[in-house]
Amino acid sequence: MGADIKALRTRIKSVDSTLHLTKAMGLVASSKIRRANEAMMKTREYAHRLAEITESLAACPECARSPYMREPGSRMKLIVIAGDRGLAGGYNANIFRLVKEYPDAEIIPIGKRICDRYGKNPVSSEHFSGADAYLLGKTLCESFLRGEYDRLGIISTRYISMMTQEAVVRFLLPLCLPSETKPLSMVFEPDAATILNTAIPEYLAGMIAAAVRESFASEVAARRMAMDNAGKNAASMIEELQLQYNRARQSSITQEITEIVAGSGA
Repeated sequence: MGADIKALRTRIKSVDSTLHLTKAMGLVASSKIRRANEAMMKTREYAHRLAEITESLAACPECARSPYMREPGSRMKLIVIAGDRGLAGGYNANIFRLVKEYPDAEIIPIGKRICDRYGKNPVSSEHFSGADAYLLGKTLCESFLRGEYDRLGIISTRYISMMTQEAVVRFLLPLCLPSETKPLSMVFEPDAATILNTAIPEYLAGMIAAAVRESFASEVAARRMAMDNAGKNAASMIEELQLQYNRARQSSITQEITEIVAGSGA
C-alpha cells in the first residue's frame, strides 16, 4: 500500500509540473497573439491589393506574351511554411500531410520544423522579414525566367479563427488569365506587359510575406488552444489522482488502526 501511495504522489508531482509548463507556454502564446494578428492583417491586405493589380494587368491582351504567363509544366517548386516549434496541436502535422501530396516537388522550407525535415539550414518563420521575402521572390523569378522550373506554389496555413486553421496550397506562377477580372482602364508606359514583368518580384514577395505572417498567427493560435486543452486535461488528471491518493491514504490508515487494535487485543 505504501508503494502505491508513493507512486501516486510521484505521479501527481509529474502531472503538476506538466500543468505549470502548459500554463507558461499558453501565456507566451497569448502574449504573441495580438502582435501576430496585427502583422497578419496588414500583410493580408497588402497581398490582396497586389493580387488585384496583378490580375488586372494579366487581363490586358498584350500581357499574354509575358514569360510569366506561359503554359505550366511538370517541374514544380513549393515554398512550404511550417512552425519553429512543436506543441501546437496539428499545425505542423497538417502541413507535412499536405506536402506528401506533391512528392516530386522541390521544397523551399520556411520554419525550423520543415527545415529539419528536409535537412536545410534553419529559417525561422517567426523572424522571416519583408526583405527576406523580396530576396526569395526575386531569386525565384530569375529561376523561373531561366526555365529551371515550371510551376511555383506556397503551402501555408490559412487563419480562419482562434480555434480553426487550415493547411492550403496556392499556386503563384505561371500567372493565369483571370476569367472575370476587368482590365485596368489606364494607359501604360511603355506597356502593360513591361509593367507586369517588373511587378512580379514585388508580387511574389508580398504573397510570401503574407503567407508567412498568416502561418505564424495560425501557429500561435494553435499552440494557445493546444496548451489550454493540455492544461485542462492535466488539471482533471491531478484531481483524479488526488482522489485515488486520498483513498489509498485512508485505506492505509484504516489498516494500521486495525492492526493496532488487533495487536492490543491479543
